[in-house]
Amino acid sequence: MADPYSTLGVARDASEKDIKSAYRKLAKELHPDRNADNPKAAEHFSKVTQAYDLLSDKDKRARFDRGEIDGDGNPANPFAGQGGFPGGGFGGGPGGQFRPEDLQGMGGADGIDLGDLFEGLFGGGPRGRAQGGGFGGQQRRPPPPRKGADIAYRLRVPFTDAAALKPQRITLADGKTIDLKLPEGLESGAQMRLKGKGQVGPGGAGDGIVTIEIDPHRNFRRDGDDVRLDMPITLDEAVNGGRLRVPTAEGPVMMTVKPGTSGGAVLRLKGRGFTRKGGQRGDQLVTLQIQLPQDLAELSRRLDGWRDESEPRGKHGG
Repeated sequence: MADPYSTLGVARDASEKDIKSAYRKLAKELHPDRNADNPKAAEHFSKVTQAYDLLSDKDKRARFDRGEIDGDGNPANPFAGQGGFPGGGFGGGPGGQFRPEDLQGMGGADGIDLGDLFEGLFGGGPRGRAQGGGFGGQQRRPPPPRKGADIAYRLRVPFTDAAALKPQRITLADGKTIDLKLPEGLESGAQMRLKGKGQVGPGGAGDGIVTIEIDPHRNFRRDGDDVRLDMPITLDEAVNGGRLRVPTAEGPVMMTVKPGTSGGAVLRLKGRGFTRKGGQRGDQLVTLQIQLPQDLAELSRRLDGWRDESEPRGKHGG
């Protein structure tokens, strides 16, 4: 049973951020896709994932720190270090074995029937033995069989697919493919658990842990739950107004530019951003940027003798 802190290489007082950062680094180095010829890397990868699964769960981590469960998440020995006799356990001899001399100071061992003594201590007697061994005549249940290890996956999602929550196809370790439904409130680094898609074990299969990374986009950028886009327009469109074909995560839409629109104006497309938890979507914010023509000769000729008498920099002291 490995210490999950040692497996991830972090201190016992590590923060959730430190634990997550350590896991990401190791998962990237040990992922089976990058170590096809190294079976030990795949084994280490499973141990790293299992350690992160325990430490990222606040309840499991607290129980491990208190010694209630071991590094595999199984209950720790409830009787370890708890003894009613000298030397710990139920006997003071080597290996916890009971010795008659351990009764010295308790009235002596002479004339004591050890069978009667243990029957009295543990609710035994003929009736207790008939009900089975152990304490109070009850059998100790063996620990449940362990499940197989979890398998970690990394899924890169295109920016527009993430904004629109389009299902993503992922190939599992067994070669099968599934269509994964993206969750609301999606962020880079978010993890999804695929029940029963891990390694097979005596107690059933472990889970698949999918870490999602959202790819950047050449035109769009994320601002919280909103999507921002810089949109160039001509000087003619800014002066006279017009209709613009604007791209969004789900295809282009038409927007109207009012006559006399200044550069830097922001137009809002409702519900074209990322989906929040609860189902509401952010917006797409389109910033207009006036682009002058490459050949300014004609424009200069038309403006010959005309001057703009406004003072756009007046509030800045210009």
